Amino acid sequence: MSIVIITGSAGLIGSEATEFYAGLGYKVVGIDNNMREVFFGTEGSTVWNRQRLEGSLGKNYEHFNVDIRDADAVSDLFEKFGSDISLIIHTAAQPSHDWAARDPFTDFGVNANGTLNLLEAMRKHCPEAVFIFTSTNKVYGDRPNTLPLIELETRWEIDPNHQFKNGISEEMSVDQSMHSLFGASKLAADVLVQEYGRYFNFKTVCFRGGVLSGSKQSGVQLHGFTNYLVKCVMTGTPYTIFGYKGKQVRDVIHSSDVISAFHAFFQNPRTGGQVYNLGGGRASNVSMLEAIAITEEITGRKLSYTYSDQARAGDHQWYVSDLAKFQEHYPEWKQQYNHIRMIIEGIVEENKERWSVGV
Repeated sequence: MSIVIITGSAGLIGSEATEFYAGLGYKVVGIDNNMREVFFGTEGSTVWNRQRLEGSLGKNYEHFNVDIRDADAVSDLFEKFGSDISLIIHTAAQPSHDWAARDPFTDFGVNANGTLNLLEAMRKHCPEAVFIFTSTNKVYGDRPNTLPLIELETRWEIDPNHQFKNGISEEMSVDQSMHSLFGASKLAADVLVQEYGRYFNFKTVCFRGGVLSGSKQSGVQLHGFTNYLVKCVMTGTPYTIFGYKGKQVRDVIHSSDVISAFHAFFQNPRTGGQVYNLGGGRASNVSMLEAIAITEEITGRKLSYTYSDQARAGDHQWYVSDLAKFQEHYPEWKQQYNHIRMIIEGIVEENKERWSVGV
């Protein structure tokens, strides 16, 4: 039986991938030690999602409470399954700007060293496997903030004559910008994944994600803005907007569309360390003010929020992904959730019980 190893298997993208590949008949080996609870407290715990996977997937899912910073434990696990491993999907990470500044060693250990441990385990035990890395648009640092932006009533928007009018492409430089320590550790991992592809001619790929969203995310203040926003509206929790007049723009992609992109690459992998920007693109993007209005309309509830003039260090004022490179390489891939409203409606509907509000 072909083995798919998924790190961060109880997180949003990890669990979506776990269910997808188990549903296709693969044996999924999940690696997740619930570090999200260490990062974000009880509300960030992914235990509920791990238990859901174990209960629903049965023998097609085997969970391992392994810390990816432990090189020996990672290597031992890969050795156990060896050449039966056909795919590695690496989603485990410390994902917060603010948290990284509190503990840079842990942040770098998880994001950079953990990725290196996985790549080395692949090199030793399953070099023919496909390695998919969930990178981030934060590898570009705050360089997107140098783009010529126009202030509109509810959002910032790029000058329509600029080369990135259809979104930011992979051609944007990662140099000479402030990344935040989180962005720096993810960039280190991103470059490692590319290098293993180029130096060893392995089938590795970095997907530089925008906002990855969906109903199975544990929304917390420091990570996962759409889920956390919906959670605050549904539970009556106060919310804070940080900077840019609340007009900062994010492109949002549903987790199932992320997995379908992963699978397209897996079915027809390219060697040499590929890089793709992956987000909602021009089809699905939203400002904070617009997201609040949409969520309030869907739920029929008002959000209690305050505004802080201080934007988060390294945060983007406007970011929309240009999907052209991936769509050229994989023209069969299509976004099923091609509007932000569809994504928010799904988050609301599927979390009524968990967030204890009848909407």
